Amino acid sequence: MKTLVMANQKGGVGKTSTLVHLAYSFQEKGKRVVVVDLDTQGNASYTLASFARDMRSSLLFHAEAQKMPEAREAISVIPADASLMAVESLPRAEAQRRFRQSVGKLAEAGYDVCLVDTAPALGIRMSAALASADFVISPIELEVYSIQGIKMMLATIFNIRRECNSGLSFLGMLPSRVDSRNPRHKEHLNALQDAYPKLLVPVTIGLRSSVADALASQMPVWRIRKTAARSAAREFRALGEYVFGKLYPGEAR
Repeated sequence: MKTLVMANQKGGVGKTSTLVHLAYSFQEKGKRVVVVDLDTQGNASYTLASFARDMRSSLLFHAEAQKMPEAREAISVIPADASLMAVESLPRAEAQRRFRQSVGKLAEAGYDVCLVDTAPALGIRMSAALASADFVISPIELEVYSIQGIKMMLATIFNIRRECNSGLSFLGMLPSRVDSRNPRHKEHLNALQDAYPKLLVPVTIGLRSSVADALASQMPVWRIRKTAARSAAREFRALGEYVFGKLYPGEAR
C-alpha cells in the first residue's frame, strides 16, 4: 500500500480539494482507496460522507490494536472526530508508533493507497502522518503568508525524513487556488519557480468557483455539468495523472 499525506500548516490552501480529487482519480484507475481524515474540521469527511466506514480516525492512535474496515471497490473513508484533539497530548514518538501500526493494518486489510488529510498545524497528528507516509505533497496558496509558512513545512518534512522516515518522498509544492488574473500571484509563482525549481509540482490548480461547487455537491469537479468546470477538471485530471505516475511508475500511461 502506498501512503500519501497532504500537509501544510496553513489552512485554506486547497489540501482537502486536492485529496478529494486524488481519491476519485485513484479509484477510477482501479485502486482501492482509503481516506484518513486527521483534521477535526472534517471537510474531507463531509465531502466524502457517502463513503464513510464504521470507524473514526482517532482510533488509529489507540494503544490497543483496532480491527480495520476491509477494502472495497468504492472509496473508504475513516472520518475525523473530536477525540483527535486528545492525540496532541500523546508523546510524539508514541503517536508515530501507533499510527504507523494502524497504517500497516490498513495495508493488511487490502487497500492499495491511503490518502491522509492533516490539520493545518505542525502538531502531533501531522508528525505521525509524515512518519508513516511514503509520499507527501504540500498545496500552497500564492500569498505572502502561505509562501513564508512553506519554509517551516519543508523543514518539518526534511526533519521527519532525517529522524524517523528516510523513505519519505516529497512530491513537491502544489500551486493551488491560483488566480491567473492576479499579478501578485504571477509574481509569486515566478519567485517560487526560481527559488525551488525542483520542488514544485508541474501542475497548477486555478482559483475556480466550480471546485467549491463540486465539493459542496460531494463530487469531483469533472462531474459538474457546467462549461466553467472544464478547466478545473483538466487541472485536477492532470494532477491525478502526475501523482499516479509518481506512486505507480510502472502503471502510468
